[in-house]
Amino acid sequence: MSEAEAVRRPTERQTSFSSDAQNRPVAVTSAGEDPFLNRELSWLEFNRRVLAMATDAQVPLLERVRFLAIFATNLDEFFMVRVSGLKRQVEAGVRQRTPDGRTPAEQLEAIASRLHPMTEAASECLHEQLLPLLARHSVVLRPFDGLNESERDQLDGYFEAEVFPVLTPLAVDPGHPFPYISNLSLSLAVTVEDRTDGDRHFARVKVPQVLPRFVALPGDAGFVPLEDLIIARMGALFPGMDVVEAYAFRVTRNADLDLEEDEAEDLLMAIEQELRKRRFGAVVRVEVDARAPERVVRLLQAELDADELDTYCVRGLLAHDDLHALADIDRPALRWPPWQPTRHPRLERDDDGREPDIFAEVRERDLLVHHPYDSFRHTVERFITSASEDPAVLAIKQTLYRTSGDSPIVHALIRAAERGKQVVALVELKARFDEEANIVWARALEKAGVHVVYGLVGLKTHCKTALVVRRERGGIRRYCHIGTGNYNPKTARLYTDLGLFSCDPALGEDLTQLFNALTGYARQGRYRKLLIAPISMRTRCAELIQLQIDRHTRERPGLIRLKLNSLVDRHLIADLYRASQAGVRVQLVIRGICCLVPGIPGLSDRIQVISVVGRLLEHTRILQFGQDDFWIGSADWMPRNLDRRVEALTPVEAEPLREQLRHIIDLCFEDNTNAWDLDAEGRWTRRTPQDGEDPRPSQERLMRAANRPAHEQTDPAAGRAVGAASGVGEHPASVSSESDSNWWRRRRLR
Repeated sequence: MSEAEAVRRPTERQTSFSSDAQNRPVAVTSAGEDPFLNRELSWLEFNRRVLAMATDAQVPLLERVRFLAIFATNLDEFFMVRVSGLKRQVEAGVRQRTPDGRTPAEQLEAIASRLHPMTEAASECLHEQLLPLLARHSVVLRPFDGLNESERDQLDGYFEAEVFPVLTPLAVDPGHPFPYISNLSLSLAVTVEDRTDGDRHFARVKVPQVLPRFVALPGDAGFVPLEDLIIARMGALFPGMDVVEAYAFRVTRNADLDLEEDEAEDLLMAIEQELRKRRFGAVVRVEVDARAPERVVRLLQAELDADELDTYCVRGLLAHDDLHALADIDRPALRWPPWQPTRHPRLERDDDGREPDIFAEVRERDLLVHHPYDSFRHTVERFITSASEDPAVLAIKQTLYRTSGDSPIVHALIRAAERGKQVVALVELKARFDEEANIVWARALEKAGVHVVYGLVGLKTHCKTALVVRRERGGIRRYCHIGTGNYNPKTARLYTDLGLFSCDPALGEDLTQLFNALTGYARQGRYRKLLIAPISMRTRCAELIQLQIDRHTRERPGLIRLKLNSLVDRHLIADLYRASQAGVRVQLVIRGICCLVPGIPGLSDRIQVISVVGRLLEHTRILQFGQDDFWIGSADWMPRNLDRRVEALTPVEAEPLREQLRHIIDLCFEDNTNAWDLDAEGRWTRRTPQDGEDPRPSQERLMRAANRPAHEQTDPAAGRAVGAASGVGEHPASVSSESDSNWWRRRRLR
């Protein structure tokens, strides 16, 4: 019997969701003319697809643990931002209905009804599937009362030396108000009894986040949850008292920023003030040990101003996001084999080991790279670092939405400024949950002489663009990079993204005008090639859909294929419905939220929607209209991207590069392993290979193609398709041998 068969796994490798009323993903309702799936509930279904990876016996065991941690981390952010926003609307008396017909209060009820069974399934996955299987590999999570005397003695020493000095018991009585509980912190609700008078008292003990959540026992004997150790030795905190009970609980707070940018004289200072206020946001979720008696639950609800919808009783371990630590343990056999990104064929070293001149390659013809299959280090990083060192380069301009403070790109910009080059960095301070990090390295850039600007009031700058201005024999030439993902070398190993390198004069002029608009007072209304939000992107996308409708004939049928993270905008969804009604074939690869309903006879029966959830986080955005009109860029089809962010889409005009993009979408639709189909009732069903059919996982096929020896690969400009491709929170697991675990964790706000 296999390990997968040895443990009861009722949800493993599930290919569809139950159709009963309780578990049906989204109730499709209609507001006016067009059916629309609820945004929040659609996101929950995406996270359910992430959870399905944790229950999949075909996924290596520690990667399953990672997916469960990602599922939990995603939920944390969902509550901190989306649920908190709905609760604020309810408090403000908002009764406006969403396109699917729900008020904010009704959405909160629907979220809770779907999430309670989902969180129960996550606990079942951990305790009935993953932990028993881990134990077979001597990775054991052990309760304190299951330790032998020697092990207890060793943990007692650790408790006295490392844990006890950090703990602070906080009494709750008329003289001690209920203490502040920080966001996402794990706490213990403790009841103690006075030995002298028998009175009982309540106290809170915070489980220190500065210590490892899982305490390793000597000799690979397993791990003990830190809260179990604290509960076992709780008496040391309350001398003269008897500890009656102790139960773990966890609080999630509103962590969204509420900025009045128009009134802020200094955006940097305004965001710093909001970050300090974020710690004290309203409670939006209380998770509590399912064993806790009702009186303890009621006390927590009363003190934290939480109701039944906000309360989640969790069986077993709380704070599943901490499972990243277990997924990090050194057991290579329980992970996917390490995979390293490869050099793009056009950027291979020559026979003498010399690096090719990236500027010369881009001058010869446009270059399309696909990460992580094509190495980010040897393409995007190389582009910026070469520019910083090249004496012919006069200026570097770049947008930075999310990156890492130790990024070679940040250091390259600093070196370029120190060498006297004109360097501009557009830093988006409002990048959610990266605000603090962005402030730190923005100041480091400023200190080095980089011109740092913070974008436009009322708009987030989300586009991924870089412009290098170089003096050459024929005069000034501008080199462009326009991508779909952040300039972040760590997530670039985990997210699939595309980037176009070009020295097309029209693109160079467009980027110059865009940066002038972002840094100065320019109000550029027209661009030669780029589609810029919120200026022209929405209108032009609608026009491109209409063009397919107008051109559609039986002999030359219309075609629209989109690969996006999310599809929410109701106006563009209505346009896609019209295209389907006109006979245009519409194929959509939507990783996360999809509010469009496919397969409705007479309305959307020519629309197909799939989602790919696998080892890598699908993050590329590709727009295809007809056979030959391709665009890539940073924007999803959501109102925020089209109307409230600065976004950029670039055309991809060289036929060999278009063929790469076709190949990416083709592979997604051929995937019979990690692809899910959306039906007309809002249900997602996972594809599985049929009898006699070989598995066709799109991401693994691209990895295999990228790992071909260079002499077996065809130059992309001559028609190569192997480096093109198919990217938790924000998800999956180890792509390189270097641990990226910290990048799966959202920065916690204490």
